[in-house]
Amino acid sequence: MAERSFVEEVKKLRLGEGEVFRGEGILAVTKALLESGVAYVCGYQGAPISHLMDVLADAQDILTEHGIRFENSASEATAAATLAASVNYPLRGAATFKSTVGTNVASDALANLASGGVTGGALIIVGEDYGEGSSIMQERSHAFAMKSQIWLLDPRPNLPSIVKAVKDGFALSEASHTPVMLQLRIRACHVHGQFVASDNQRSPFTLQEALDQPRRDVSRIVLPPASFQHEQEKIADRWPAAVRFIAEHQLNEFFSEHADDIGIIVQGGSYNTLLRVLERLGLADIYGESQVPLYVMNVAYPVVDEEVVRFCEGKRAVLMVEEGQPNFIEQNVAAILRQQGSTTALHGKDVLPKAGEYTAAQVMRGVRAFLARVGRSAPVDYRLPERQIPVQAASALPAAPVHARPPGFCTGCPERPIFTAMKLVERELGEHHVSADIGCHLFSILPPFNLGNTTMGYGLGAAGAAALTVPAGKRAISVMGDGGFWHNGLTSGIANAVFNRSDNLTIVVDNSYTSATGGQDILSSAAANPTRSTGHAIEAAVRGVGVTWVRTLRRTYDLGGMVKALREALTTPQTGPKVLIAQSECMLNKQRREKPLKAKAAAAGERVVRERFGVDADVCTGDHSCIRLSGCPSLSIKPNPDPLRTDPVATVLDSCVGCGLCGEVAHAAVLCPSFYQTRIISNPSRWERWRARLSAAVIARLQRRAERRRARLAWPEVAP
Repeated sequence: MAERSFVEEVKKLRLGEGEVFRGEGILAVTKALLESGVAYVCGYQGAPISHLMDVLADAQDILTEHGIRFENSASEATAAATLAASVNYPLRGAATFKSTVGTNVASDALANLASGGVTGGALIIVGEDYGEGSSIMQERSHAFAMKSQIWLLDPRPNLPSIVKAVKDGFALSEASHTPVMLQLRIRACHVHGQFVASDNQRSPFTLQEALDQPRRDVSRIVLPPASFQHEQEKIADRWPAAVRFIAEHQLNEFFSEHADDIGIIVQGGSYNTLLRVLERLGLADIYGESQVPLYVMNVAYPVVDEEVVRFCEGKRAVLMVEEGQPNFIEQNVAAILRQQGSTTALHGKDVLPKAGEYTAAQVMRGVRAFLARVGRSAPVDYRLPERQIPVQAASALPAAPVHARPPGFCTGCPERPIFTAMKLVERELGEHHVSADIGCHLFSILPPFNLGNTTMGYGLGAAGAAALTVPAGKRAISVMGDGGFWHNGLTSGIANAVFNRSDNLTIVVDNSYTSATGGQDILSSAAANPTRSTGHAIEAAVRGVGVTWVRTLRRTYDLGGMVKALREALTTPQTGPKVLIAQSECMLNKQRREKPLKAKAAAAGERVVRERFGVDADVCTGDHSCIRLSGCPSLSIKPNPDPLRTDPVATVLDSCVGCGLCGEVAHAAVLCPSFYQTRIISNPSRWERWRARLSAAVIARLQRRAERRRARLAWPEVAP
């Protein structure tokens, strides 16, 4: 199950001509696809476009009504290759995935698609995971678009502009016979707003017609000599056609073009940030009317030379606001101005940061520096506020710096005991090289586990340790999730290890979902999915490619069993790759499913039991090994109730979900027996209530007796 349901929101997708659509950017993209007459949609989940896949999954009935084929692709490469349906047929198709990592995976298919060209509109919707909130390497999709000459749209982050970009993207693709990439930044995906809807459209040419009337054009297949002709077509035909379409349909926008002798060129995705800065400097009003001429590039690639020259004509200086490196657009604009003999001074990375996200604070400094360079000042001398701390608060600040709190596993996460077991085995067998992978399990590289030497990509954990195979030496350990396993790991990791006779260990973390991307179902998901085939065991796939040493541990919280399995895998004399499949359901998904059911049952008067763990403060020694070997967010410390002991004791917070790992750690690590398990019962039976009252009465009596005994010992009688 996905982390969020859009069942209610997708009802808005049925809005017709003239009705006002209100909602989130991702939902608006789906509506725009329907209005564009798309024939098929596919993709692979990943922030910031995971919710687009979730919306499409929840809109199956609407998609079916319009004859639209939707696929949860096995990988980004699969999604990109699906666009092949638009090569020979006038079918509009869309693929979506996270970028740049997804674009890297899809690169082969995208390059072939761009080489041969398309007949129907092919739109690649990429979630540009760059800057604040990003979880990947800091790269841009721009470079890939230029490499393969795929046109790149970067619309202003508001719903009307995003919807228009989807429709323009399809039209531009068909006009230039080139796939188009629509770049949606993190904030654009989640921006809220409204636009006037149009009627949903069915594809005029259907998938059934394509199957009934197959078409073939060998000149579209990337094979010499056609591949050489493709390169010439891109330059001689497709590029000019794209530039004409962009100019004629005014995809880029000019605002206050002749208002001043200076100007700013900005990518569409950075428009809101720039306008906010201008408003704070008194150079724009709250309605977006700018006193500074703006050229907004909703098409980041290709650059339209004539529009650049037109905007810069008569201006002393222009600022290029281009996020990230390399500064492709700035270099392109500089070349255009040079070739035209323009005297307009171009500024960009000389006043703005060389790399990194352009936040409002960064753009504010850059615009102020630009104005200073051209001898201008802003009407409002707005300064970024300094952080001021009241005197009373300052006196209460700690003398030593506060320790950073690294990200970690969720409370009750079934992956935590895997790495706890690895730390315990490490005590026996020494340190091992650990090749990490993309997914929640990557948090193991941080405290308290500090396990993981490298990570090379999604599903590439085993491949990352391929070179580290030494006869009769220590075995390297690789980790990959079930999502990564089906995405890429089965072939690139497991099959590769079999073929090359590796002797290393691969741990496959099987929590039944692609949890890190929002809990979407995959091939091995245990839950029944009405539109997808699930329940395919990872162990069967592993054995199918030739692995003979395979163990499946069906409860990762069994710390003793996990330690035993790891020890065996690392010490067995059997040669060949070893695969340990560690299974337990993602706790977040489990809680999302069970909490509403338990709350409903309790409200209906049914008996509901919730397990919790606690720490007996009188028994806890203050050693805190439980925290060091677990790192669970529900484990904390509190002052010691014993006035003669100064060390704080461990305590369990209310966020505990009763997974039991802390108690398992205490037992497996031979720590103190301070952990106890308790059951919280809603709507208990008569017997349970009577037993609870009896237990409380007995405990109270024993406590009173103990109090009297302590009082006598503390105040002995004195003889007269």
